[in-house]
Amino acid sequence: MPTIEKVSVPGPAGTLEVVAHIPDVAPRAIAVIAHPLPTMGGTMENKIVTTLTKTFAELGFAALRFNFRGVGASSGEFDNGIGEVEDALTVTRYALGEYGNLPLILSGFSFGGYVQARAAQQLSVHHLPVHQLVLIAPAVTRYPMPPVPHNTLLVHGELDEVVSLADVMQWARPQHLPIVVLPGAVHFFHGRLEQLKEIVRHNFMGQAL
Repeated sequence: MPTIEKVSVPGPAGTLEVVAHIPDVAPRAIAVIAHPLPTMGGTMENKIVTTLTKTFAELGFAALRFNFRGVGASSGEFDNGIGEVEDALTVTRYALGEYGNLPLILSGFSFGGYVQARAAQQLSVHHLPVHQLVLIAPAVTRYPMPPVPHNTLLVHGELDEVVSLADVMQWARPQHLPIVVLPGAVHFFHGRLEQLKEIVRHNFMGQAL
């Protein structure tokens, strides 16, 4: 069973509340998971975030979820996606410093998907490549979503009522980016979390990290 550690990490707007799920063997990768929109009640306790975290930990990754500034015990206030990218980068750098220079997976749900796509873009500029992005129902229309690497795992619900599948298709099409579509699933993947877990798990099972 993974060990769960609660940590306060110094961030750009004060401390950030982080929960690390550490496997009982030496981690073979690091996964950082970002939560949905804070102004709509998004926190690191979101069911999709906790499902992703547990899945990554079971795969043998050091998995870290965290609260953006102004959420839970994290200092500061909502910064419309700008400061939140800095928060994600801070937690990522903390994880790399704590667990070593391991393959890095950035994952996010909805608003968190946008944040992690931006974070990955900034890390590549600083020659810290991300092994893979895992984006669940990313907020492609509400924020200026950047292009993402061709190996990004993108999962979306057919009946997503917050970020329409048509909008995600329009964003993905010029990038020739494949989308895993769950028929009948809505934005929060009600009743489909086990299926989501299996998709993520299967993605990494055959990978040499």
